Parts: sequence; C-alpha cells; structure tokens
Amino acid sequence: MKATAQNRVPNRSSRQLNELIGKTMHPVARKRGFASADLLAAWPELVGKQYHGKVQPGRLVWPRTKSADGEPVAEPATLLVHSDGPTALFFTHEAPQLRSRINAFLGWNAVGRIKVVQRPALKTKKTTPKPLRELSEIESRRIEQKVADVSDDRLKAALEKLGKNIVARTPANNS
Repeated sequence: MKATAQNRVPNRSSRQLNELIGKTMHPVARKRGFASADLLAAWPELVGKQYHGKVQPGRLVWPRTKSADGEPVAEPATLLVHSDGPTALFFTHEAPQLRSRINAFLGWNAVGRIKVVQRPALKTKKTTPKPLRELSEIESRRIEQKVADVSDDRLKAALEKLGKNIVARTPANNS
C-alpha cells in the first residue's frame, strides 16, 4: 500500500514551534498585556523593514473602565512601543497605518492608540547559518532522479534546491 496523506501515520517527532514554546511564552506575553505571543511574533511583518529592529512593542495598556452597573467595558488598549528619537519622529507619522494593520491582524479593534516611548530598542543577536557541505555526485544525482517526474520546471527547480539544502545540512555519513 502506497503512503498517501490520508493513510500516513503522523510523525510524532515533528511539531510546530508554537506547540513547543507557546505555553511558555503566553504567560510572559500576558504579563506585558498581550493576550498571546502572536502579535510579538508577527511584529517584523507588521512594521516592515524600515522599522524592524528600531521599533519594538513594549506593552499593551488596557483601560480599567466600568459601565454604570459596574461591569467592565471593553475599550481599545494603548500600545506602548520603544524607539530612539529620530526613528520615533518618523514612526509617529506612520502609527495610524500600523494601528490599522495590527487591528486587522488581530481581527478586532484591540489597539486604539500607539504611544511612542523614546527608549533605544533592544539589540537582538543575529545568528549566521552554518555553511552547507558540498554534495557528492551520487547525492546530487539521487535528488535529481527523485524530482525528474515533476512536469513544472519552477516546481522541479524549487524541489531540487530544497532537497539539496536538506541533504547538505546532514552529516555526510547519514545521507
């Protein structure tokens, strides 16, 4: 019987990253006013290349207002972001568009205001990937044979590149 998506037994060793660290990140995110770590994870895409690394989310401040009968009223929060002085000036002009993108990402009007706090953004460590090893002729031919039946040239090239990168990351004796 040929393995297909319907009858394949799922590999229990492969898991998504949010399954592994999600439970540990959520308490940290909640402490800073975020309901989950989703906004923090999507931050680079939301602010774009211009502000990535220069503007960081600090915390969400939720208003504690109550209605006349004492029930809490759900009002939009204030997002505190950290940025240096020159970047803060330019970012302030684009904050309404970012607020719209954040609310669209979250699916509701969660952020009513963005307040910029002039504080330098924390530097993140940039990791460089390990160099890939050279593939042997046998390994290269084996990958080319596996994707030979693919009719779409772009897909074939992408699968071949993916296969070569995967094999190049493994030690030579395991291939």
